Amino acid sequence: MNILISNDDGWQAPGIVALAEAVQAFANIKVVAPDRNRSAASNALTLMNPIRATLQKPDWYSVDGTPVDCVYIALNGLLDWTPDLVISGINAGPNLGDDVLYSGTVAAAMEGFFHGIPAIAFSLAGVEGRFDIAAEIAVQVIKRFEGSALLKTNMLSINIPDLSSADSVSMSVTRLGQRGRVPNGIVQTDPRGEKIYWVGGVGTPQDAGEGTDFHAIANGSVSVTPITTDLTAHDKLAPLEQTITGGNS
Repeated sequence: MNILISNDDGWQAPGIVALAEAVQAFANIKVVAPDRNRSAASNALTLMNPIRATLQKPDWYSVDGTPVDCVYIALNGLLDWTPDLVISGINAGPNLGDDVLYSGTVAAAMEGFFHGIPAIAFSLAGVEGRFDIAAEIAVQVIKRFEGSALLKTNMLSINIPDLSSADSVSMSVTRLGQRGRVPNGIVQTDPRGEKIYWVGGVGTPQDAGEGTDFHAIANGSVSVTPITTDLTAHDKLAPLEQTITGGNS
């Protein structure tokens, strides 16, 4: 099995190191990841500048671009084989609810999915940073979904709670929850007297009930959420048609 590994925290991040070490025990791997932290890069592509990849060690490349750049160039010229699976992570922090729209971790996996390759994004939702345990759980997920027809039509976003063991792990199939309004940004003044701005914190979960990814993590369960790239509000198509036609369709 050939697996491409990427992330948004950078090629030296502990999450991707733990994931690669765990996966290479049963698969051929190539790591192609940003040369620095590119968190919240979402699905950004670098269009106005060339992208450079540097071989850091055998099978490990750093890229001076976004997470999506990494997967794109890996699949379009950098690698000499097509992976059977693209995995991204393990992200340092959760990607729950609306987070998936900003997440470079999810976007890297999604780029693999765009190319017709099964893809899974992994995030560690906790403060202890037990990436070794999370990597063992990630391997369980990979092996469980290997060859699954579901991965032909959806990618998976996996959030893993901080756990002390990878044994007897509970997994919950979930939908995306929803955060509330994002807190105000932070406005400061630099030493030259000019204003600078920082993005504020994440919003407090508003839709975190049973069945959501938030609920699963809060209850110590691994959240398994199928993600589709179709953002169409299908249930609104008919009402919208009626509004446009004035009910004369």
